[in-house]
Amino acid sequence: MISNQILQSTVEGLKGIARVDLCVMDTDGKEVASTADMGKCSGAAVEFAASPADSQEIQGYQYFKVYDEQQLEYILIAGGVGEDVYMIGKMAAFQLQSLLVAYKERFDKDNFIKNLLLDNLLLVDIYSRAKKLHIQTDIARAVLIVESGDGQDSNVLELTREHLGGGKDFVTAVDENNVIVVKELAEDDPVREIDKVADSLAHFLQREGIENIRIAYGTVICEIKEVSRSFKEAKMALDVGKIFFDDRKIIAYSELGIGRLIYQLPIPLCKIFIKEIFGGKGPDEFDEETLTTIHKFFENSLNVSETSRQLFIHRNTLVYRLDKLQKCTGLDLRVFEDAITFKIALMVVKYMKYMENIDF
Repeated sequence: MISNQILQSTVEGLKGIARVDLCVMDTDGKEVASTADMGKCSGAAVEFAASPADSQEIQGYQYFKVYDEQQLEYILIAGGVGEDVYMIGKMAAFQLQSLLVAYKERFDKDNFIKNLLLDNLLLVDIYSRAKKLHIQTDIARAVLIVESGDGQDSNVLELTREHLGGGKDFVTAVDENNVIVVKELAEDDPVREIDKVADSLAHFLQREGIENIRIAYGTVICEIKEVSRSFKEAKMALDVGKIFFDDRKIIAYSELGIGRLIYQLPIPLCKIFIKEIFGGKGPDEFDEETLTTIHKFFENSLNVSETSRQLFIHRNTLVYRLDKLQKCTGLDLRVFEDAITFKIALMVVKYMKYMENIDF
């Protein structure tokens, strides 16, 4: 249904062009939008609504019926008599009727996309409804999720629609926290295109004053039935990104790596794994110097010389620290297999802490 704000904006725009006052009333004679006070026309509007006529001149005003699929929706009143006023009123009524059709189609498409994202449609319903709504089913698409800092900003949805410029993309929301974009992509290089779209959208929202933007997106799909899969991937990317890539504003499902596997582990299994690796001591109990050494060692792909150079310490000092860590955990980070085990353990601990905070 069209909002009263849209109707008001429409009649004001029409008056600005045609210099004729207009009023939109519902079938009960209640004013919905108006450029002038026409409350005295309320009774006549109710009588006109019950009459078989589609247009009528009553006491110096032109009355027109506006239908929504054969159902009378509004009464449009044009202030004044004569052929010019009648023609302007007729054109205004046609414009309102066109708006009803356009908004109804948009509402139907929005509902379809929401149900598609949430996997609420049977396969046969997906294709039949897509055909009815003139939505192409076999084109490359990807789902993006946009999240702002403190829940969904009231402007994010409209700003996202404004940036993408409408077209064949769908911008909607299925909860209070996120805006979802089903983006249609070109066939040349859709993976590169979706990355550019996410980056452009993030910069646009930041320029508009929306802070702490995070954008995640799923893989590119080529069938409309797979939209829900790309949406689930985007949701996982958003969550996993907060745990393991908290310094990044944009994250793709394809970039999650081993974090995607860890995210799906049950917490009890994680606790058993950590106990086996670290015994009674967790990695968060290591001193700051040891933690810095570990992270820098991993950043430099287990290269002792480069790590010691970046830490501004002697090579033997780094070796001493690594030996000390080995005695404590039984893992030698200079050995690839032990390094992998330690790295995974650190990620598991990070995941467990995140889940504990979510539960809390």
